[in-house]
Amino acid sequence: MSVLAWILLGLIAGFIASKLVGGSGEGISRDILLGILGAQVGGYLFSAIGGTGITGINLYGMLVAIAGAIVVLWVYHASGRSV
Repeated sequence: MSVLAWILLGLIAGFIASKLVGGSGEGISRDILLGILGAQVGGYLFSAIGGTGITGINLYGMLVAIAGAIVVLWVYHASGRSV
């Protein structure tokens, strides 16, 4: 995937995950970083349980990225840092 595709995927996944976990967006730059990191974490987790990672900007890739971003947000909130 191109850099622009990763940024777009990260923005959408990070925004949705931050809405689901925190109730409000984290800001555009933090949403993008959260989504990109979440896509990486989600791809790793899905690969570990026998699925496939991010395959592109499609529904499955978005679900993997959102799931990973939720995990990243939970860890971030559990570490005691307030957003």
